[in-house]
This record gives sequence, C-alpha cells and structure tokens, in this order.
Amino acid sequence: MKWRDILDRESVLAPLLLLPVVLYVLFFVGFPFIMSFVYSFSNITVGNPDFKFIGISNFTDLIQDRIFLKSLANTFIFTFVSIGLVVILSHILAEILIREFKGKWIVRFLVMMPWTAPIALGTIGYLWFLDSLFSPIDWLLRRLGLLGKPGAVLGPMSNMYWLGIPELAMASVILVHVWRLLPLGTVILIAGINSIPKEITEAAQVDGAGYFRRLFHINIPLLFPVIGVTVLFSTLFTFTDMTVVWVLTKGGPPSHSTQVLASLAFLKGIQGGDLAQGAAIALFFFPVLAGLAAIVLRLAKKAVVI
Repeated sequence: MKWRDILDRESVLAPLLLLPVVLYVLFFVGFPFIMSFVYSFSNITVGNPDFKFIGISNFTDLIQDRIFLKSLANTFIFTFVSIGLVVILSHILAEILIREFKGKWIVRFLVMMPWTAPIALGTIGYLWFLDSLFSPIDWLLRRLGLLGKPGAVLGPMSNMYWLGIPELAMASVILVHVWRLLPLGTVILIAGINSIPKEITEAAQVDGAGYFRRLFHINIPLLFPVIGVTVLFSTLFTFTDMTVVWVLTKGGPPSHSTQVLASLAFLKGIQGGDLAQGAAIALFFFPVLAGLAAIVLRLAKKAVVI
C-alpha cells in the first residue's frame, strides 16, 4: 500500500516514467555525440588507437577536400528537393484520403506500407526497378515508344541506366527517399487538416470561396505549424539518412555524384578506418540541424500566435 501511495504522487511517477527516455538519450545519443566531438579533434584511427589532440586540423582538411564539398552540396540538394516533393505530394494525398470513397482503407494501407517496411528491404527492391538491364520501368518505356528507337522522346538507347548516369542517379535516390518519407508527411497533414474547425470551411463555402481560394487563404495558413513539423522531421530524417544512397549507389556513380555527408562519414570513418575524419564529418550535421530546427519552430510559433 505504501508503494502504491508513493507511485500515485505526480512528483514521483513523472520522473519514473521519463527515466527510460532519459537513459536512452544519454547512452545512445549523448555518449556517442560526446565521443564524436572528442574524436573530431584527434588523430585516432582503427589502426592507431593512440589518442593525440590535433586541434581543428580535421575540419580544415575537410574544407579543402573536394569530395567533402561535393558531398555537402549533394546533401543540401538531396534534402531540400526531397522535402519540397514530400510537402507537396503529402498534401495532395492528405486531401484525397480525408474524403470518403470505396476502398479507402486499402489506399491508406498502401500509402503507409513504405513507412512500415524496413527501409533497406524497400530500397533493395528498387535496385531491381532501376536495374541497368532488366528494369521494368525501361521495359514499360520501350513498350510505350518513349525509349529504344530513333526519334524516341527519351532517346534511342535501350535502357535509361538510372544508377549509372550522375543526374539520373541523384534523381533516383531522391525519388526513392520521397517514397519512404511520404507516409509520415501524409499522416501528419491528415491530422492537421482534421483539426481545422469545420465551421471555418463551411463559412468560406457559403461565401462562395472555391477550392483553391480555401486552400491558399484558409487551409495552408492554418496548417503552417503542421507543415513546419513535417519539414522539420523530414529534414532530420533526410539530412542524416544514408541507407537509400548506400544501398542504391554507394555514393557513385564515379566522382561521388550521389555522395552525401552521412554516407561519406561512414565511408571514411567505418570502412576507411579514419575515426577522427568520420567524426568531423558527422559533426557538420549538428549546427545545420540545430539552426534549422530553431528557425522552423520559431516560424511555427509565430504562425500559431497570429
């Protein structure tokens, strides 16, 4: 009875329930972050674990590294293009899925599939779709006459070589990642749309406002905080993700045309054994993501106040 009385106290129960989260953050986020911070100012490698403080040499070397600069540019392209597509497509899907129609639950199930399936398995499936020789997408394009004959819109070659041409490889990586993040954005926006008071929409309809006027003058302004959350989570997932890039291209085709910071950190730190360089690359995430999170949350807060 004494224990029950103690647990009924909010001052005891609340910290107790938060304890697993705090321990998880400390051991699996905080401790690795501190170790990365320390390693980034050292010369430590897998073959030479003797720690020696070398200051900011790793960071100055990275700034002069052509591959790092290309990976940094690729990361921003990969992130912002993916987020733009996710925001637009998730809003379209959300508008469709809030309406009543036959088979709605099947559509919702299919939309959620990419988020519930392991990302590595889904991306491996796309390796077949984007295969240089046996791609079903190329087969369909040839059947439609868009590829594989003189004068075809996409050229006379028999295949598109999605993962072999730098521009197509980056586009493929972005589209697969959008496929992965789209369910998350859709669910968030469905919740946001359902939270808009129906009285506002009905009043706008009575006043003669059409769909697009309601969309741009009512829905989007009211959904701005929700869109901000979508952008924030999508950015966090995209900026730190390497699974899609690594499974599809491993940073290639040649010249690191799809290399991003996360995959470069893995390449140098884990595969290359240079733990210090890998940690320095990973630390570039922190100021960018912290700054973006602060900006998005500030804008969302202003929108709520307005």
